[in-house]
Amino acid sequence: MSMNSFGHLFRVTTWGESHGPALGATVDGCPPGVPLDAEMLQVWLDRRRPGQNRNTTQRNEPDAVKILSGVFEGQSTGTPIQLMIENTDQRSKDYGDISETFRPGHADITYWQKYGIRDYRGGGRSSARETAARVAAGGVAREAIRALVPGVEIQGYMVAMGDLEIDRSRFDRDAIERNDFWIPQGPEVARQWEEYLQDLRKAHDSVGAVVEVVARGVPAGLGAPVYGKLDTDLAAAMMSINAVKGVEIGEGMAAARLRGTQNADEIYMGETGPEYSSNHAGGILGGISTGQDLVVRFAVKPTSSILSPRKSIRKDGTPIEVITKGRHDPCVGIRAVPVGEAMMACVVLDHLLLHRGQVGGNRGRIG
Repeated sequence: MSMNSFGHLFRVTTWGESHGPALGATVDGCPPGVPLDAEMLQVWLDRRRPGQNRNTTQRNEPDAVKILSGVFEGQSTGTPIQLMIENTDQRSKDYGDISETFRPGHADITYWQKYGIRDYRGGGRSSARETAARVAAGGVAREAIRALVPGVEIQGYMVAMGDLEIDRSRFDRDAIERNDFWIPQGPEVARQWEEYLQDLRKAHDSVGAVVEVVARGVPAGLGAPVYGKLDTDLAAAMMSINAVKGVEIGEGMAAARLRGTQNADEIYMGETGPEYSSNHAGGILGGISTGQDLVVRFAVKPTSSILSPRKSIRKDGTPIEVITKGRHDPCVGIRAVPVGEAMMACVVLDHLLLHRGQVGGNRGRIG
């Protein structure tokens, strides 16, 4: 069984460990003729790259991606695309003390219980370092989407971190790329978020976050009943990201508190087709895209690697207090933003290809 792959027609397999010589992704199913080179992918990896500011881990990895196959003379060939990112700043000695110990909040104990073997150097495959490969694959997906359906835009941002939440009445899309937290708010809010996070870091603690990812310009008709729903695959993709513990589509959990008269998005006929009064559905009805924005949110748990002592046990069952050394994100949700964007891109492309293969184009005419 292969548990390191996702997707149907556009299929991604990630490989490698946090402290191994390299990690990467094998991308199969990318259409031929898509303009592609390493610089196009590097743009997205640079957004996720560690060590760029004091609010993320100080592990300093260039995350330089290499394309080993599947691209010739600047275009995809339709054959598997092999992507590689070398690890250059790993410090495995930081983890020597926990080789026989299970860190609370980490997958150490479950990996050991399942496999009887464990790569304790930074968590191996369970490390968030694995997500660099997803971002590289997402870069391929973005370029393929651009070639197939120009105008699709995918953007992620943080909407909450611990006790802090954005003010949606002051939502500023242009501000997202201008602060360390990917929040759609002005610089004064970003400063408040930084002070909050630095106080937690000084207290040897960490905090969780909520990330929202929106895909605009996605055509209607993507997805299929009953087990091929677009929201099913989006939820699975986001939940597969390391440290994610919850996923919402559209109104999400809040829909349980609404009445039908509030939740049902009313439909009108516009100049170019159907239009909706609201988007509680998150752009998906019956598992099929409506043509509205796709809206997905996911919750990221607090970083488990903290300098505060936590009780645990060793492999032999004896008790121990654990302090996790090394360089870690005080809020892993910050660097999860480009990862969520990458997963959105992979799923949207996959469903574009599935839709094209099944029906070619939308068959139901309106107006």
